Amino acid sequence: MFINTHSHIYDQAFDNDREEALKRASEAGISLLIMPNDSLDSVAPMMRFYEQHQDCCRVMMGLHPENIKEDYVRQLSEIEKELDRECFIGIGEIGLDYYWDDTFKKEQIDALVTQLRWAKELKLPVSLHIRKAFDDIFRVLDKEQDGGLKGIFHCFGGTVEQMKNAVSLGFYIGIGGVVTYKNSHLAGIVPSIPDERIVLETDDPYLPPVPYRGQRNEPAYMVEVAKKIAELKEVPIEIVADFTTRNAKKLFGL
Repeated sequence: MFINTHSHIYDQAFDNDREEALKRASEAGISLLIMPNDSLDSVAPMMRFYEQHQDCCRVMMGLHPENIKEDYVRQLSEIEKELDRECFIGIGEIGLDYYWDDTFKKEQIDALVTQLRWAKELKLPVSLHIRKAFDDIFRVLDKEQDGGLKGIFHCFGGTVEQMKNAVSLGFYIGIGGVVTYKNSHLAGIVPSIPDERIVLETDDPYLPPVPYRGQRNEPAYMVEVAKKIAELKEVPIEIVADFTTRNAKKLFGL
């Protein structure tokens, strides 16, 4: 059995077949989906789906860096109120993203620090989204890591050195569909990631693995990621299922 540590199955991309997608995930051996929040608008659909499927879903709460704008302080205040519910097992999806626009770089960093401190206060792991921002993410983590921070470098796309730095800071490495792409550098990195620091994810509906590239991604496709990791690690897929599931359970206290 597998745990998918990053699924947006509540996204509108699944409005026509959400229940069927969940069933396909179960049939593929995915026993649990962990759903990160994106924005204030995504809270309601995420929580609605979670409340209907608490047997096979868990939720995180956070504000995605791409949604950090001028009114981020107000948005963070609203997100923080959601944490009064005791159902959340992590803070996420949070982080830094300078890929399209770095206009709100300062605000993104401030929002990240705020949410990291929530995580430490609540003793919850974080799911970190990082694009074109590794230098800043490490500067922030180096300051904020007091032994109380833990989490996942979601959809990891960095170098071997950055992977080692993340692991040294106590973080796990999230591997998704990109590892299956012909031009992906991750094939050269995965063998060096300690088994005890890898978790699996899809980031659906985005980043579908081969052979589904070009289509909408969905939770069941994570099995293709596991197959690729097994190939790169030169172990049976059952071994990958075992250590990634154990890692996810340990990190999220499942």
